Amino acid sequence: STDLTSTIGYDSIIQHLNDGRKNCKEFEDFLKERAIIEEKYGKELINLSKKKPCGQTELNTLKRSLDVFKQQIDNVGQGHIQLAQTLRKEAKKMEDFREKQKLHRKKIELIMEAIHKNRNLQYKKTMEVKQICCCFLMYGLMLLTCTRTGRLSHQDDNVISSADRSYQQNITTLEKIREEWQKEHIKACEFFETQECERINYFRNALWLHVNQLSQDCVQNDEKYEEIRKTLEMCSIEKDIDFFVNLCKTGSLAPAPVVYENYYNTQRNATPVRSPVSVPISRRGPLPTPTSAPGELFYQASEDVSAP
Repeated sequence: STDLTSTIGYDSIIQHLNDGRKNCKEFEDFLKERAIIEEKYGKELINLSKKKPCGQTELNTLKRSLDVFKQQIDNVGQGHIQLAQTLRKEAKKMEDFREKQKLHRKKIELIMEAIHKNRNLQYKKTMEVKQICCCFLMYGLMLLTCTRTGRLSHQDDNVISSADRSYQQNITTLEKIREEWQKEHIKACEFFETQECERINYFRNALWLHVNQLSQDCVQNDEKYEEIRKTLEMCSIEKDIDFFVNLCKTGSLAPAPVVYENYYNTQRNATPVRSPVSVPISRRGPLPTPTSAPGELFYQASEDVSAP
């Protein structure tokens, strides 16, 4: 501004810097809130995997898949808890960065406040002396017009001269202060510009890092889910059925039919009914082919199970 006492430009810069600090604080709070959500979600997943039954009576290969499934869900939960801790650390870094910039900026602001105050006081004093000097000059001119000699008295001349010297001295002092203020103002603006470059760079990098952390979390989760898929590839319907049969089989002969015993006819020549001979159980036929519901993946069962 052309107004020497105006701080409108300086105030705009300070307001912008305060807005930037506020924006950093908002991102910091966002990270903290996200950390709370991640931690809560992680704990809920762990509780779910440990406390909720999920196919607990399954056998053999499918049982192993379910065990891996629950373990990896637990690991995913642990991963979310670790992510929450990471987000809190990043929020703390952002807070430390904000406070560091605030402290450094405060020193410059105090210098600028002092020099603004000194400049304005000197400007005010100079304007007051100028007004007094003008009054004395007007008074002197009036006296000149009223005296017959056309000269001022020695006392009046000294008063006017003193007022003029005071005015000149204040102008000189104000100019020195103005030059000092302008120099400090430029230095302050350069410092503020450097701080703002650092802030934008730090904020951008922090956001980039945050997105990378989320991506990494997704990659790690997918690796855990891949472990589940691998065990499902090894899941064999044929083997699980055979495992159940071998585990629970009770024999290879079917029960003999229950024969009729004639207690009523006690004659000796009664022809006894022979007990039928037990027939070995034949091997069961091939397993039925599972059918998939519309829109579902078809899982092919064979001795060498391929991936779904």
